Amino acid sequence: MRIAWKGGEVTAVLRETPTAKHLLAALPCEANASTWGEEVYFELPVKAALESDAQQVVDPGTVCFWVQGSSLALPFGPTPVSKGDECRLVTRCNVVGKITGDPRELKKVKDGARIRVELIPDKA
Repeated sequence: MRIAWKGGEVTAVLRETPTAKHLLAALPCEANASTWGEEVYFELPVKAALESDAQQVVDPGTVCFWVQGSSLALPFGPTPVSKGDECRLVTRCNVVGKITGDPRELKKVKDGARIRVELIPDKA
């Protein structure tokens, strides 16, 4: 999937999870981005339950779904609740995928920027 904003984009590969399936069904969609430390998040028209493997501390570039906020959360570095350099989310979130390439591209996203999330067509 592609996550694009004016001036940049990242791509991500999704896992096969119930939340990822809900996310795919909602695409394409657009939202206004919020930033929180080195995390970009934005609300999507997706509802999901917390999955058993949900995590609060993840690797940079992990694509997460924050259940309580119905939002995609894209951490690429420390947040205000991190200990040291870790990527710590506000609460446990469902892990739905991983950004391919450099997740630090997300640093270019400004608070309030319009974000579009869409499927990338297969090149088969």
